Amino acid sequence: MAKVSAVAPKNFEAAMAELDLLVEKMESGQLPLEESLSAYQRGAELIKYCEKILSDAQQRIQVLDGNTLKDFQPDADA
Repeated sequence: MAKVSAVAPKNFEAAMAELDLLVEKMESGQLPLEESLSAYQRGAELIKYCEKILSDAQQRIQVLDGNTLKDFQPDADA
């Protein structure tokens, strides 16, 4: 049985690439049950990692408005 990596991804893009690969393998239907369960668990970990990175990025996307920081609001006209 192949062991799924437990190493933290080096960045968001690496996590997404690994997640895509896991999904592809799982969708092929060729993985034994234990490997499918390991892949699913790793995928859940990668999703949690990506959600945290995106949440952190969202919090950092703020625009300085005078002396007050406010959340970024894209123009409705764009």
